[in-house]
Amino acid sequence: MRIGLAQTSPRLGDVAGNLDDVLLLLGRAREQGCDLVVFPECALSGYMFDDRESAAASAVTAAGPELTRLVDACRGLQLHCVLGLLEQRDGLLWNSSRLIGPQDIIGSYDKTHIPQLGVDRFVTPGQGPYTVHDTPLGRIGLQICYDWRFPEVTRSLALQGAELVAMPTCSPTSSRELADHLPRTRAVENAVFFAMANRVGVEGAASFLGHSQVVGPAGDRLVRGDEKESLLVCDVDLEQARAKDRVQGDGLYRLDIMKERRPELYAL
Repeated sequence: MRIGLAQTSPRLGDVAGNLDDVLLLLGRAREQGCDLVVFPECALSGYMFDDRESAAASAVTAAGPELTRLVDACRGLQLHCVLGLLEQRDGLLWNSSRLIGPQDIIGSYDKTHIPQLGVDRFVTPGQGPYTVHDTPLGRIGLQICYDWRFPEVTRSLALQGAELVAMPTCSPTSSRELADHLPRTRAVENAVFFAMANRVGVEGAASFLGHSQVVGPAGDRLVRGDEKESLLVCDVDLEQARAKDRVQGDGLYRLDIMKERRPELYAL
């Protein structure tokens, strides 16, 4: 399938304008033959809110017009997308994401690891579970930003058969080294495709890195962005993530990173 990474620069609090930008990018991605588009964390609201009240004013709801327009767009374009959202639910704020397909919303995820930065200071930690979603494209798992610092998240998804892990993020320029190493590490240690969509631009005191990328199961970087707004596109063969065994070196030996685990030794 063909994946698009939308490296955007959302404007803080401009939900309507940011949504229009997202819809335009979905159209561009379809024109370029994309089957799935991954957008950054908090793609409709922005991230660097100073107080809970202003954050809540920019949060969407499950029944709100924003998600309805996104579902309608994916249906009309016959496209899948993963989008990071600031959401208001049950009187609480959540840093969440949605996997949307041509028929409807396929799955959702609430960020489980919460740093004391930006809008995350006001959101409720998600309680899981980490779920893999079956789609016509393949088996897709979701995580968000800071989750990548915890290898258990991607491993939990891989153990459930994830072939692609999609990660919206708002990673600042101070995360440059992490952005260089962690996507490749998470992909190769789990034999999955890892698609990271990061935002760009300056918001408040934060400058965001970009460097969105798709990494293959062997740790090979298939596409990588710079620090400007862009739509990055690459083709992936999810069959490469279905077989977890790998022939190494000159082919004299084979590794199977799932079957050869020793979970009885790992518990503390």
